[in-house]
Amino acid sequence: MKYVIAFVFLVCGSVMYSQSNINEVFAAGIEDTEKFSNSYFSPVSEAAIYGLSNGWYNSARTKPLGGFEISLIGNMTSFKNKRDKMEFNLNTADYENLKFQDGSTSKFVSTALGDIEGIGVYVEGEVVPGVTTREEFDLPTGIASEGIHFIPTAFLQLSFGLVKGMEIKARFLPKIDTEEVGLGLYGAGLQYDFTSLLPAEDLFPVAISGVVGYTHLDATYDFTNSSIVDGDDQRVEIDMSVWSFQAVASTKLKIINFYGGLGYISGKSNTDVLGTYRVRTGPFQQTYVDPFSMKKDADGMNATIGAKLKLGFFRLNVDYAIAAFNNLTVGVNFGFR
Repeated sequence: MKYVIAFVFLVCGSVMYSQSNINEVFAAGIEDTEKFSNSYFSPVSEAAIYGLSNGWYNSARTKPLGGFEISLIGNMTSFKNKRDKMEFNLNTADYENLKFQDGSTSKFVSTALGDIEGIGVYVEGEVVPGVTTREEFDLPTGIASEGIHFIPTAFLQLSFGLVKGMEIKARFLPKIDTEEVGLGLYGAGLQYDFTSLLPAEDLFPVAISGVVGYTHLDATYDFTNSSIVDGDDQRVEIDMSVWSFQAVASTKLKIINFYGGLGYISGKSNTDVLGTYRVRTGPFQQTYVDPFSMKKDADGMNATIGAKLKLGFFRLNVDYAIAAFNNLTVGVNFGFR
């Protein structure tokens, strides 16, 4: 488990390293910073919402009373070749102070998922009447510039059989903090096998069930000071909630089974930019405290197909979900009944 967590933090560190000069945009003023940040962070929030909606099931059959399964689940949510999620068109006419150094009025720039580098911008204005100053800096790139084209998530999950046909689930990742990044999640789910209502369910070759799951993620990141903007306790706090509703079908073989699902995902992400930001160079030298918050809602359909291998207490499952962000899930499971 510790190696999975270390890998997650490695990727998160790469994300935030690519974003480390995001606070330099404060040199353009609070309105421009908020507008840019919304476009920049929105795709990574959406990708995380889709990623956290996965991994709730590996069969349509529910466990009998007293049956249980403990799982280590890893998700890789891909955004490779999704240019509409990796970049956005920045039109300076929509900004009060931000301008491109090469004189362009509009061009594509990187989101937090992207790979566009070296986009020089500037802000210019009078510090006192008759005295104009100009501050230049580069816009931040994204994690694709580090060769990473997916968002990882990992957590433990417990499934437990209740009354006939019903199974409850819980998932969690204890809050873990490094010097810069903190991450933790929890969730709960319910699965009901409708074929358990049939009078001869054992003769029916396919199980059909419904799954509802809820996941909550908390994450924080402390920014590194730049040469343009300094301050205190600069950080981003993320609060994310995701609902997943799935209809699932699977075979009933003894060793290898195949399963598939069709469902709906709905999630919300709130990102608070907190701390003190002091712009110390350029024409707009101001101090901002807890400057703004960003919200992102995402919803859509997904379709999943997968396979599960069962060897006694050990089970291994792999599935692939097709959605706005495709996702690969791998589960290592240990269970009884």
